[in-house]
Amino acid sequence: MADKLTDYRSGKTPLPLRNRLWPLYGAGFENMGVDGKPLEQDMPTYGPDELLIRHDACGLCFSDIKLIGQGQTHPRISKDMKTDPVVLGHEVSMTVVGVGQNLQDRYKVGDRLTLETDIYVNGIGYAYGYMLQGGLSQYSVIDQRVISSDHGDQLIRIKPTMGYAEGALTEPWACVVGAYRLQYRTGLKNGGTTWIIGAGGKQNYTISSGFDEKTHPSKLLITNIPTAFGDWLSNRAGILKVDVIKVDDISHPPVETVDDIVLLGADPDIIEITSPRMGMFGVMAILGEAPMARRVNIDVGRIHYSRWLYVGSTSNDIAKAYNQVPLRANLKPGGKTWFVGAGGPMGRMHVQRAISFQGHPKTMVCSDISDLRLNELCDSFGLEAQSKGIQWICLNPNDKDAYGRSMEPFFREGFDDIIMLVPVPAVIADAGSHLAKGGVMNIFAGVARGTMVNMDLSDVYLRDIRMIGDSGSVMDDMLTVLSKWESKELSTNRSVAAVGSLTAARDGLKAVRDTTFAGKVVIYPNIKELPLTAIADLKEKMPSVYAKMRNGEWTNEAEEEFLRLMLP
Repeated sequence: MADKLTDYRSGKTPLPLRNRLWPLYGAGFENMGVDGKPLEQDMPTYGPDELLIRHDACGLCFSDIKLIGQGQTHPRISKDMKTDPVVLGHEVSMTVVGVGQNLQDRYKVGDRLTLETDIYVNGIGYAYGYMLQGGLSQYSVIDQRVISSDHGDQLIRIKPTMGYAEGALTEPWACVVGAYRLQYRTGLKNGGTTWIIGAGGKQNYTISSGFDEKTHPSKLLITNIPTAFGDWLSNRAGILKVDVIKVDDISHPPVETVDDIVLLGADPDIIEITSPRMGMFGVMAILGEAPMARRVNIDVGRIHYSRWLYVGSTSNDIAKAYNQVPLRANLKPGGKTWFVGAGGPMGRMHVQRAISFQGHPKTMVCSDISDLRLNELCDSFGLEAQSKGIQWICLNPNDKDAYGRSMEPFFREGFDDIIMLVPVPAVIADAGSHLAKGGVMNIFAGVARGTMVNMDLSDVYLRDIRMIGDSGSVMDDMLTVLSKWESKELSTNRSVAAVGSLTAARDGLKAVRDTTFAGKVVIYPNIKELPLTAIADLKEKMPSVYAKMRNGEWTNEAEEEFLRLMLP
């Protein structure tokens, strides 16, 4: 008798007549499914330029919770959810089960795939699990929007030896990997709009690069700048054919957005008034010599979502504010790193990455307000970290005495890297004050745009600290994760905390909302009915599966046994 897992992997088993999926018709869990259950539809049909795929595994993400909470108002949704509901699920592993005639030279039945989910066609977003039907469905059609997007084919082939959960969790892992590969401009944006504002600084400013024949903005706004420097800029702008606009009222510049704001001096009021004008990838360069008179309210949500950057220098050369200190996105090898909110699913990934990848920190401090999550984190990674010579410290801020005693030397010296995994403004503000000279805070937690945090921006130009942030990924990040998996430097399976069938997806999403599990929930859409189950509980419920786990962690061998038991 043929092994049903082998047959399943081939992608050639008979297709069902019906397809089950979870439609989301609007905001709120009450709008997910029909009477709290998945919907059954006819199997989708596919055309000559399309693929029919089977979703083998789907990871659940807190981004899904944001979409459930916001519904029609979510920024990625531009369709009527009542008539064209969203099917969530962007962390997917899939198998090709049908190939359109015009794609048979590129794909075949049985091909294993995942995909880069940020899909654009003619600049319009069609993100998987948002505008396109996602992984909380058994089967779906991949059309030309995915295969011929603005960035080419978004599908990614994965090796048949990769587990289904491993493939699905490539996407969230790519977001983690991508957070340490962020790149920013090292000068004024070529062809962009620059605004230079006098803010009570020196008189003898210059710009050694970025305003010359090779590279320069196309538009220059100037406000209250020193006369001699203003004359030099005007003359150079005339030679380079740069439009120059004098702005008397900084509250009402004649443009909606600018790419660069340069402050000649350090005035908190000017920063707060002008920084909202920065566009995507906007940079504010602050040239100052003395501490600011007060802390500054800045939009940390825009640091995360719009990739804003604050740079600075004590020099009178504007270019040095951008390039004097190379911006470091990766963790400092041999440095001190603090993971704030380390116990959650994404926090665990950041911690695992820091330990597993080469060039790890010398000291890792992991804090979380949940003892349960913190203890699970320490049990999972503590011995491994210590075996690599890493000073490993886990702390709960709610235990104020122990926390204060343990953190005091670190607060005195400062951290080289702070990874922010909680979207709480007060926590972000407090942590930001504990960066060492040249330190970097990575705001990974997705705080909403418009979230204001009171920060001491003097540190930007006096101590060369930087604040960066993002939680998205691009194709290269996905490929990096797959490469790290293949070299055994990274195990994405270690993130799995609970599993369930398609019917369990609603409960799984509620568990993500309620932070029930320290790791990831993975749904297997094509197995027999299985309620949401912590993998630790498999010891009693499926002992043969648990026996193939390693130190209580999910493995491909455990998944194989699981599927042999659970496939119809």
